[in-house]
Amino acid sequence: MNDQHQELRPLSVLSEAERTEAMKRYGVIQPYVEGSALPAEIARHHDIPLRTVKRWVAQYRSSGLAGLARRTRGDRGSQRELPAELKQVIEGLALRKPPPTIAFVHRQACDVACRQGWKAPSYHCVYRIVKQLDPALLTLAHEGSKAYRLAFDLLHRREASASNEIWQADHTLLDLWVKQDDGPPARPWLSVIIDDYSRAVAGFRLSFHEPSAIQTALVLRQAIWNKSLPQWQICGVPATFYTDHGSDFTSRHLEQVGTELKMALVFSEAGMPRGRGRIERFFRTINQMLLCGLPGYTPAGAPDEKTLLTLSVFESQLRKFILDEYHLRPHSETGLPPQTRWAAGGFLPRLPESLEQLDLLLLTVPKGRKVRQDGIHFQGLRYLDLTMAAYVGEQVIIRYDPRDMAEIRVFQGDKFLCRAICQELAGETIALREIIKARNRQRRTLRQTIEERTRVVDSLLEAHRGSQTVEALVPVNDTAVPTRKGAEREAAPQLKRYRNE
Repeated sequence: MNDQHQELRPLSVLSEAERTEAMKRYGVIQPYVEGSALPAEIARHHDIPLRTVKRWVAQYRSSGLAGLARRTRGDRGSQRELPAELKQVIEGLALRKPPPTIAFVHRQACDVACRQGWKAPSYHCVYRIVKQLDPALLTLAHEGSKAYRLAFDLLHRREASASNEIWQADHTLLDLWVKQDDGPPARPWLSVIIDDYSRAVAGFRLSFHEPSAIQTALVLRQAIWNKSLPQWQICGVPATFYTDHGSDFTSRHLEQVGTELKMALVFSEAGMPRGRGRIERFFRTINQMLLCGLPGYTPAGAPDEKTLLTLSVFESQLRKFILDEYHLRPHSETGLPPQTRWAAGGFLPRLPESLEQLDLLLLTVPKGRKVRQDGIHFQGLRYLDLTMAAYVGEQVIIRYDPRDMAEIRVFQGDKFLCRAICQELAGETIALREIIKARNRQRRTLRQTIEERTRVVDSLLEAHRGSQTVEALVPVNDTAVPTRKGAEREAAPQLKRYRNE
């Protein structure tokens, strides 16, 4: 260390740490100061360089005990100033995407400094400037606005003040493989509705089908209506139904259901799962406390089919876990069991007038149609009822259950007219999903037929074009020689004719 950057301080201004360091060094050289040992013996005994021992002795003789304190640089804490433009260049290079290495930034900064006539910065100087950049600035530059918002945005923590004020709903594909009746093992979808205030589960449903509007309606039906199990008391219509932007939640059907039930639909910010943290935490609880102990839990792939549960057995175990464990165990955030917290307010849940009215709202989809002379045409089917004879030519509203297309309900405004029956489907139940599959299958068959006929026609036309381009072969002296009509005309004799002929 250069002596011009060092200074000795009096003992009175030394810090406690510096005094401790001075006393420690004096303890090392004390035998030499008292004349009981030589510097070489002290160096060997303490395993330190001999030059260090001699330097400490000289410092003690010249400045006393304060001279043994660790010397500090006079320019400590100060940095060699770089041109402001060069510092901005270094920061701009470090903020590029993808993130460059500091060595690359240093080389580029040295090139810029050389062209501008500035002194080239050292590697440590560039390193210090890059490391002093704001982490939020680096995250926004390198990872984008979404990562920045997840890490640095100021959050508003939403809290419900009473039971049934806010319900959350979501779906997840479970890491559990279960048996199917007519297919290979598969992972079921779990749809859940929980009360935001108490964290109690209002309804759930398991299915092998991907989330849809009808799946959401079935879960909402179970959540709203009174349960058959006495220990499952959560019910009623929530004031707010909080979901993500899934197509099943943003459907027109659910929008109309919310209007009829006076239930506000609120959607979380798109692409931001942090807004649904409570229901995401419930999914993690299910995964950690239930699924990991069941046969078939294997996120990596399908296990041995012999040990798998059926969907009905797994549903009963999930219901038992929710009612007997989750609802009765104190929640880590609220401090109360979800069931106790939900019922603590002593309120009366708001319920529809009847289960039939609730089914009419949730499980049937309204569509506008015109009554024709031969009935109502819908989804390629024809529905008839004698009551519709008085409404031929008028617009009506039909409601249908996508799981059963044999019957529709006909309304005019709020007035119920009749139940129209499809004669082709009378006596059997066919789901809309099956009808759509059959239509797609027939459409694929017809398209295959068209493609086959097209290939045959193309092959014949291609063969015909090829025969026209091949030159005609004419036998001459038993040898095929190509001739053309133009060549025949050139070989024919040409007679000179006069104008007066």
